[in-house]
Amino acid sequence: MDAIVVDQLTKTFPPNWPWKPSTTVLRGLSFSVRQGEIVGFLGPNGAGKTTTLKILIGLIRPTSGSVKLLGAPAGDVETHRRIGYLPESPYFYDYLTAEEFLRFYGRLAGMSGESLTHRVTLLLEMVGLKDARTKQLRKFSKGMLQRIGLAQALIHDPELVLLDEPMSGLDPIGRKEVRDLILQLRDQGKTVLFSSHIIPDVEMICDRVTVVVKGELLAAGRVEDLVGHGRTRSIEVICDGLPEHAAPAWHSTAIKMVRRGSQSLIVLPDTGLIDQVLVDIRNQGARLISVTPQKGSLEELFTGSHSRDQKPVDNTLVST
Repeated sequence: MDAIVVDQLTKTFPPNWPWKPSTTVLRGLSFSVRQGEIVGFLGPNGAGKTTTLKILIGLIRPTSGSVKLLGAPAGDVETHRRIGYLPESPYFYDYLTAEEFLRFYGRLAGMSGESLTHRVTLLLEMVGLKDARTKQLRKFSKGMLQRIGLAQALIHDPELVLLDEPMSGLDPIGRKEVRDLILQLRDQGKTVLFSSHIIPDVEMICDRVTVVVKGELLAAGRVEDLVGHGRTRSIEVICDGLPEHAAPAWHSTAIKMVRRGSQSLIVLPDTGLIDQVLVDIRNQGARLISVTPQKGSLEELFTGSHSRDQKPVDNTLVST
């Protein structure tokens, strides 16, 4: 069963001034999210990600199209009890402590007593704020505010979690902790849809991705299927001890050859030459260090790099 179904979603905002044109943010957007999976909602700034999430949660209404969450239309009050949401730029009453803040949101969700106390303690530890439970939010850094925002989205143990740029403002350690938390939610059987422009995070943890550009669906599917459809685009070979005067037959075919100290990096356009390269490395008395196939990336996908011609071949052996 699909946890989210978006069908032909459009959203046009009226102009702020009579002489200004209206602005269309979403143009027939359709995608779905299956229950129990992590889906990355990817796209450049202005692609319509935040607008889509606001429509999903019922904060704004679409111009046309339909949205269903957990089998009910977007905005259904009863369904909201089963959904957790973190906006892109949350605003919190900053004189509350972390513990008071989570208790407040827990009571809004109908929680109380020992179960609420236990849930608050669990979440503060989960997001790495256990030692800051009595600190006022006004003393929190941006990264700490992002973490407490994640905790409030999870306070009522929702089935579906919608996160708008959850890694925003976090340092590398904080991003790792959030990634681990999202994976933990999936292990608990929950469904997570999160928007992001931090592509390595998306590639690392998502079961599937939805890529949106200018309000339209560019691509949707598994990461490994989208980044080149499994095709190897080039091969990187690193060896040590290749003589500087070496000029094998494949030298003119290589995309790039770079020397750094005693090591050489050889980039081949495909797998066709790999056997001959390895034989030549051995015959020249050099030592093979690694052979790494290179595929596409999600960044290349939504910037349109796959449709561009390859860069000019540089087969010059460069010393650095």
